[in-house]
Amino acid sequence: MKVVNKSVRKKDAMSLVTGKPVYTDDITTGSSLIVKLLRSPHAHALVEEINTDRALKLPGIECILTYKDAPQSRFTNAGQSFPEPSPYDRLILDKRLRCVGDPVAIVAGWDEKSIDKALRFIKVKYQVLEPLLDFTKSKDNEVLIHPEEDFKSLVDIGADNNRNLCSSESCEYGDVEEQFKNCTHIIEETYHTQANSQTMMETFRTHTSIDAYGRLNVISSTQVPFHVRRILSNALEIPKSKIRVIKPRIGGGFGAKQSVVSELYPALVTMKTGKPAKMIYTRKESFTNGSPRHEAQITIRLGSDDDGNIKAIHMYSLWNAGAYGDHGPTTVGLSGHKAMTIYNKVNAFKFDFDVVYSNTMWGGAYRGYGATQGIFALECAVNELATKLNMDPTELRMKNMLTHEQVGNKMPAYYNEVLNSCHLDKCLIKAKEMIDWDNKYPYREVGKDKIRSVGCAVAMQGSGISNVDVGAVEIRLNDDGFYTLMIGATDMGTGCDTILSQMAADILECDLENIVVHGVDTDLSPYDTGSYASSTTYITGMAVVKTCKSMREKILSEGARLLKIPVEKVEFDGKNVFSLEDDKSISLKDIANFSLVGENNYITASESHYSPTSPPPFMAGVVEVEVDKLTGKVDIIDYVAVVDCGTVINPNLSRIQVEGGIMQGIGMALYEDVTHDKKGRLTSSSFLQYKIPSRLDVKDIRVEFESSYEPTGPFGAKSIGEIVINTPSPAIAHAVYNATQVNIRQLPITSEKIVMGMLENKKK
Repeated sequence: MKVVNKSVRKKDAMSLVTGKPVYTDDITTGSSLIVKLLRSPHAHALVEEINTDRALKLPGIECILTYKDAPQSRFTNAGQSFPEPSPYDRLILDKRLRCVGDPVAIVAGWDEKSIDKALRFIKVKYQVLEPLLDFTKSKDNEVLIHPEEDFKSLVDIGADNNRNLCSSESCEYGDVEEQFKNCTHIIEETYHTQANSQTMMETFRTHTSIDAYGRLNVISSTQVPFHVRRILSNALEIPKSKIRVIKPRIGGGFGAKQSVVSELYPALVTMKTGKPAKMIYTRKESFTNGSPRHEAQITIRLGSDDDGNIKAIHMYSLWNAGAYGDHGPTTVGLSGHKAMTIYNKVNAFKFDFDVVYSNTMWGGAYRGYGATQGIFALECAVNELATKLNMDPTELRMKNMLTHEQVGNKMPAYYNEVLNSCHLDKCLIKAKEMIDWDNKYPYREVGKDKIRSVGCAVAMQGSGISNVDVGAVEIRLNDDGFYTLMIGATDMGTGCDTILSQMAADILECDLENIVVHGVDTDLSPYDTGSYASSTTYITGMAVVKTCKSMREKILSEGARLLKIPVEKVEFDGKNVFSLEDDKSISLKDIANFSLVGENNYITASESHYSPTSPPPFMAGVVEVEVDKLTGKVDIIDYVAVVDCGTVINPNLSRIQVEGGIMQGIGMALYEDVTHDKKGRLTSSSFLQYKIPSRLDVKDIRVEFESSYEPTGPFGAKSIGEIVINTPSPAIAHAVYNATQVNIRQLPITSEKIVMGMLENKKK
């Protein structure tokens, strides 16, 4: 490998750091209508009357749209493959409002001052209904969030709107109850994770216009351009052929932009007026009406014998979908399947879940996609079991978790997939060495009321969605011998344009600069399901491998034809096609130039790829914290992470992915908390109330790789994007326990919870 496994600079690095106009708002600077929303002040209400007459008379106001002006076809805004496993439970504008911030009216005008005034002039008479804010009471509650008769689900996911069920399921392997009878030690606890906001730097934003052919053109900061096209088609009741979606550079997504959020409203304005329109969410709107991580309550039963052999696991996940289904039915599955699979030696497992509606902001996709919540709960339970057994928690894991010795075995909790690669045991061993676990576990006093302690966790994720995700790639040989790589995958700052180019350059044996890569345009790009589920390197990467191998064959064939030599007697070294028998050769430059002339063949190749498996990457995370027992303050002293993501395509970009994911995980563990008041209004609507960690909040983050080789992946690679967020919460909770003897089972881990827990322990 000449380019793969090298830390080459991102292709767009200089454009980004020098402030080139590459983002949605940079490239849509022409005259366009400004779009804003009048949002519901109530968590649950019906619009009885709405009067826009006075607002429409204001200068600069182009149109005001209400539910009377919007299509009435229900849809889901979850960017997922068709048929979507999320209920069709949403309208662009609805008479029934299901959470604070639900859109009541769309206002479009030529200046913000006039629009803001118009929003105040719209008069709405609401019938305020009783809200259902506590999701733990949603199932079979008399307050129905979705009483509509046209509620539907294209997939059988256990949805029942008359029971406030967005999704429900149960699965079991072996006889769990019988196994628990044989367990001498059982942990049974409930863990709670709050909703978290992705807080990407670039908020939601979209520009829409009608082109010369009467088609709706959409430029949007999205992770899923092709899904946006389908969702807009469903919602606007127009054919997909009438919609073009273009994705420029994205200023972060982390899953938030795997849903249609800002696209609907300017699109409807443009369809009604024929004029360009732009909507840019404020930071407050991104907080209050984005698509955050789902709040979850997870009950764990975990049983073992006296030697620490885990015999049975039972997980029940209760998921708060919020007002709409979105990604609720799909994120919840990962909370069990991605967590329990780590302990593949169990004799029996059971996984139940309910995803319920409530009158709070709906949840969407967030890095980790449900596995994060489930791994927090199960890893905490494993640490509690280790305490009960008086066993080192790393030894308990080594005894029970997936290791390289289980390669070739089926994983029943992971849809019966076969484990092809695993260095999780090597990851944990190396992480222990890096942090000096044997000398620091469980804690040591370092000063008056100051204790330093360590905690650990392991995690797994997936690489795309098996039998669902598709990646397609086209590559073209241009004059003078450079290549154009057309991809449908979305680079949202992760560097996938660079990584995919590295793969192409290695197979075609050329310099990286010889590969020109283009962003996504649904009119021009080959189809790709989008950048989510850690699918790009694994799924689209294999499409690149297949496409570039096809390109090599075509270059060989054309070179042989031009040399008048049988193709089996020539070879290609990236620069020339040459004879294996004499000194005849022809340069790639000449082949390319000839291919554009007369009877010769323009050379292009395209292949697609899907995978029947989703090979898991693995990670061990070990943290050292310092706890002030007087105040409960927790400081992160050192965090070490060792990751098995298969072959590392670009070490620098991979390391940055790990570091960023760990920081987000630390935020979830210690700071971030989406909260509502008694009326369902969000109280954490800015960075003043919603803290995310800065670099000053963490001293050291150290990352290493223990690479296995995944035979089904490109160059042996697996994914890395999501696995990296999963270990901080349980590892930090474990370290806090080792310092204080307080088990905090509800995130975030705050100073108040620690101090109150220590006081409760004293009373006992």
